[in-house]
Formats: sequence, C-alpha cells, structure tokens
Amino acid sequence: MENIQITKAKERKPLPDPAKLVFGKVFTDHMFLMNYDAGKGWHSPRIEPYAPLQLEPSCMVFHYAQEVFEGMKAYRDPEGGVRLFRPKDNVERLNNSCERLCIPKLPEELALEGIKTLVRLEERWVPSLAGTSLYIRPFVIATDASLGVHASHSYLFCIICCPVGAYYKEGLQPVKIYVEDEDVRAVRGGTGFTKCGGNYAASIRAGERAEEKGFSQVLWLDGVERKYIEEVGAMNVLFKIDGKVVTPKLNGSILPGITRRSCLDLLRDWGYVVEERLITAEELFEAARAGKLEEAWGSGTAAVISPIGVLAWGDEAVRVNGGKIGDLSQKLYDTLTGIQWGREADPYGWSVKL
Repeated sequence: MENIQITKAKERKPLPDPAKLVFGKVFTDHMFLMNYDAGKGWHSPRIEPYAPLQLEPSCMVFHYAQEVFEGMKAYRDPEGGVRLFRPKDNVERLNNSCERLCIPKLPEELALEGIKTLVRLEERWVPSLAGTSLYIRPFVIATDASLGVHASHSYLFCIICCPVGAYYKEGLQPVKIYVEDEDVRAVRGGTGFTKCGGNYAASIRAGERAEEKGFSQVLWLDGVERKYIEEVGAMNVLFKIDGKVVTPKLNGSILPGITRRSCLDLLRDWGYVVEERLITAEELFEAARAGKLEEAWGSGTAAVISPIGVLAWGDEAVRVNGGKIGDLSQKLYDTLTGIQWGREADPYGWSVKL
C-alpha cells in the first residue's frame, strides 16, 4: 500500500464554539487527496492544508455529473478517544457507487487508511459536547478537461471534514412528512442505489414544495407505478405495523443505508419480525386508519433516527403514535448512538476506535 504523504498547515484555524456548530459551514485544517490517471491507476495519496481546488472550466464533473460521495462521522467517546462507525461499509458503498458511475474503484484499504489518517490528524476538531461529532465527506470527481459524454480518464478522490452539532438540540422531535406523487427521485436501473449528486439535485424541488406546505421532508414513491414507498427525504424509512417492522426492500432505486442495515440487525436480534418488501402508500395509510401503524421513522447518518409524527398524502393526514416518538424508535436511537459514542457495549464490532 502506497504511503500517505502529509503536509501540515503552517497555521491552524481557531476551533468554533462547540455549542454553536452548524452543519457543513466550518471545515478542518487539512484534506486528503488522491489522483487517478488511466494507465497509472490511483496514486499519490496525500494530506494537504484545506484549500480551494483548481479545476478547468471544461472539467467533466461540471458538465456530465460523473461524481460520487459518502457521509460518515467520527465520535468522541467517554474516555476522550475517537471512534468511527462501520467505516469499511462506507468505503464499500462508495465503490459500489463508483462502479455505477463508471469511475475506477478505489483501493479500499488505502481509502480507509486515508480516512483514519486524516481524522487522527484532525483529532482536535472532534467535539466533545453531547450529540456533536466530526462529519466526514469522502468524494470522487471526474477531472478530464474535455467536453464529450464518455467516462473521464482522470479523477480526484478527496476527503474533507467539518464539526457538526447535535441533530436534535431539544431531544428527538417527530417530523411531518408529505408523500410526493408528482416528482420521482429514481427508477430501477438508474442511480438511485448510489450516493451521487444527481439523486439529490432531483429531490430538491419536491423538498422545497413540501417545506412551503409546512412539512419537513417528502416520502418518495417508486418512479414506475407511483405507488410503492421508497425513501423519506435523504433517509431510509421503516414502519412498525401491527407489531412487525416493515421497510421497503432494496430494489436498485433505494440507497442501501448503513444506519438502515444496523437498525435491521438490532431489530432481528431483539426478536422483531422484520419484512423487507414492497409496501404501497395505500397499505400504509390503511394501516394508519385501522390503528395498526404504531410507529414510523427515518434512518440515516445525520439524524440516526428521525421519528415521523404526521404522514400526509393528498388531502389526507394521519398522526403516528399520537405525534410522539415511539418506544422502539427511541430504543434504536439510544442503542445506535450509545454504540457510536462508545457509551454502550458493541457486540457487532461496528465501532472502530482510532
């Protein structure tokens, strides 16, 4: 494995107030970089001071959106150490995204070592207040200075980090969700299962409309029949219906969330019947009308668990669990965050101490 060269910043930035952290606004002192060139492969892994990238206006990423990214966090444990949560899974998913976008796969061990080395170097940026963490954003962009719809011959892999505050500053607050029946996010055979910017760009309009109506996020339907539940906003979604946990199955248009996978592992170990299957909006609302929709929640890196208090579809709105967080949602949140911050035992080996 090629050694990572480190060039330290001459001056270190002042740390932001940990009580006033805003997501994605303040970045750490350094970034990880690695290049790809056809015939040479991935090469020159290095850490440099955080700085603007110099790219040609004709750079292919700007015109044909050949890029992928990941999202993960580093956590400060009670002993003052730093932990990552399932980082190998993030690197594997990044490579799955690369394959779909026709980007050469990263050497997984080197990519993982790049993440660890950068976080170790930036350890002072990992905040200690309850619920805070260091967000890590690895991404790959096509860098050929050329117009023409084909795969690039050169790429840049970059990792940047920013300290982030607690997602819920006043405890878990159930959100209001609106079923989107006009726009679609992704279709089978497309890029829905990847983390690429185009998926998120396609979701912005519906999200803006939902916000104007007083909703936090949208619940996406499938792009073909427009009736099967897929994702909620930028998260996976799970429902507790008549004692069972139901979640949309991964069919190629849904992101295979790492938090989702962790939830399902925990639920099965706790003895719950878990069904990964097709579920229609009509089935979901019928369960709500019958009083069988006991809980609903989103799962993702940012919020971990986001309880859903209100679901709306057309002119109908239903309250879930009286608009309050359910016991199972709370238990999942407490267990996952306990493992992530090193407060609870981790029998799964998910938490990686640096």
